Amino acid sequence: MKNLKILWNGILKENPTLVLVLGTCPTLAVTTQAINGVGMGLAATVVLICSNIMISLLKNLIPDKIRIPCYIVLIAGFVSVVDMLLNAYLPDLHAALGIYIPLIVVNCIILGRAEMFASKNTVVASAMDGIGMGLGFTLALTVIGSIRELLGSGTLFGVSVTAGLFDPISIFSQPAGGFITFGCIIALVNWLTKSSAEKRKKRSGMACATCAGCDGCKEEGGEEEQ
Repeated sequence: MKNLKILWNGILKENPTLVLVLGTCPTLAVTTQAINGVGMGLAATVVLICSNIMISLLKNLIPDKIRIPCYIVLIAGFVSVVDMLLNAYLPDLHAALGIYIPLIVVNCIILGRAEMFASKNTVVASAMDGIGMGLGFTLALTVIGSIRELLGSGTLFGVSVTAGLFDPISIFSQPAGGFITFGCIIALVNWLTKSSAEKRKKRSGMACATCAGCDGCKEEGGEEEQ
């Protein structure tokens, strides 16, 4: 149950892009198309899972004073493997993502999870954290990429969708469109989070008001104040 909670937190509650606002550089740069978002997200997910597992396994062997350089070396090794695999089997995607694949090494999501979670938790929990954070990152990039591709090119995963409905809005294929889309989605997430919190608070207040022990709570509170 605990591991499922860790997984769920990474996907929604602590989404690295839409809630923690990490990894914004590749988020804005590669999401001109939905397929690029999926590719970048899955590449980062593989690196997250592998690096989290290795760092959790080696956490007691890595000297504290050089832990960050060691983490970076481990992460760089996995990024190199992913980069070569993409170049060999998915050359078009590799070309589209370009420099942002090697830059996964310094992605704050990867290093942040290594320092804050993998170095302090078990292998299984670290693997679940990597999966959750990776899927959350992939989800965010795919949503942003889908919106930008749909509005900017009239296609979705390369398939024409809006032909005859409206003309593509070219700004969404440009950097400014990335900022606009990213900002609107974060605003929506914040609004939904705030609304959900207010509803929970309201339900909690109603439950307290109808509770049989409510008067007793008030009396205890009054006695404490006196």
